[in-house]
Amino acid sequence: MELFTDRELFIQYIYLASATMFILGIKLLGSPATARKGNLLAAAAMFIAVLVTLVNLEVLNYGLIAAGIAIGAVIGAVMARTIKMTAMPQMVAIFNGVGGGASALIAISEFVRITDDGLSVAKHEEIAIMLGTLIGLVTLTGSLIAFGKLQEIMTTRPITFPFQNIASGAMFAAIVGMVIYLVAVDFNEPVFYVLIGTSLLLGIQLVIPIGGADMPVVISLLNSYSGVAAAAAGFALGNLVLIVAGALVGAAGLILTQIMTKAMNRSLANVVFGAFGAAPGGGGGAAAVETRTAKNVSAEDVAVMLAYARSVIFVPGYGLAVAQAQHQVRELADLLEARGVRVKYAIHPVAGRMPGHMNVLLAEANVPYDELYDLDEINDDFKNTDVAVVIGANDVTNPAARDEPDSPVYGMPILNVDHAQHVIVLKRGMSPGFAGIDNDLFFKDNTMMLFGDARKSVTALVTEVKAL
Repeated sequence: MELFTDRELFIQYIYLASATMFILGIKLLGSPATARKGNLLAAAAMFIAVLVTLVNLEVLNYGLIAAGIAIGAVIGAVMARTIKMTAMPQMVAIFNGVGGGASALIAISEFVRITDDGLSVAKHEEIAIMLGTLIGLVTLTGSLIAFGKLQEIMTTRPITFPFQNIASGAMFAAIVGMVIYLVAVDFNEPVFYVLIGTSLLLGIQLVIPIGGADMPVVISLLNSYSGVAAAAAGFALGNLVLIVAGALVGAAGLILTQIMTKAMNRSLANVVFGAFGAAPGGGGGAAAVETRTAKNVSAEDVAVMLAYARSVIFVPGYGLAVAQAQHQVRELADLLEARGVRVKYAIHPVAGRMPGHMNVLLAEANVPYDELYDLDEINDDFKNTDVAVVIGANDVTNPAARDEPDSPVYGMPILNVDHAQHVIVLKRGMSPGFAGIDNDLFFKDNTMMLFGDARKSVTALVTEVKAL
């Protein structure tokens, strides 16, 4: 009976149950087959935690909180129903920023409450307030820059200037100095406001030199930042479930970041400070003129090639998402399988513009999970494959990453599509990918280009295969 008579103990048990649900939810998110259940379980855990917190605290205005929840729910529902799959990376970037900003506001409000009321708090709480402010604001402005690059309202190429890394280091050193002063010497408001401004600038400074090709890594890293900021806010408030949830998100984001960097064969430091994709000399260099030619092919010829193949591997990329052609690809795959063709899908870890982008896209079209293969599982299969169909994927299929030591992408693991007997590339034109370099795959002897919108091209292939 002690569980129910001791109110505080009961609430802690509820928080523990919510934390367990968070852990199980993240576990379920590890597989496309269980991801929906994991998302619902984690959402239920957060709902329970929020409800218990509101009941436990002496909240001044429940009506205002209810209005905030209602407004947020409406915005979330509308965005979930209306945001296109191509804009999902941008939405994730915004969500990361909102999460970081919310954590920063909690930390800032705690600072204001303590200073206005002249309260004395433990040093670890002061440190938590500083970290929540710093990390939350860096996440906010960094995520806004990531959104701008993904939405292409600003250049996707790295923005660099002389002594940029030194400037970033000086900002960080200044922030560390201010944090030490605020915690060890005086909880001074003017210094704290300078800390806020410097943290906002640091978030911008850290993301502008990162190119569009590295956005999947940046999104994962910012997701980790938002979790750490939430955990810091939890320490500032003394809220167990916020600490646990933030730590889980921070750890999961960091693990995913490591997976992404490994998939690109690059270190995190190289991603953050390497200005990948920048033109030589700070962006003033002119691109080399491409003199090689690619072979065009018609939809009729591709349809014959696919219909009489023994094995076909589809390689989806961002162009597939832009064209919203996933349902047509599924229909084409079904037609081929009905003719006895063995069909697989090759998923590169950084295909698209966010981690798991292609998995979500194909799941939307009800592509069977057992037909999805990651890079390590399928790379050896290309040499035994009749036709590899590349739909909008660019940098992740570029043989230069494997064959040309002077290439900017050299060393990045790629899908070995060029090892297939025939390669069909569906693309609007010959423009480079987010890395800003030409794809050598387009000029291989066994590669043919089917130009046009991916959805229209795949629809034409479906029509031609049906006619055979």
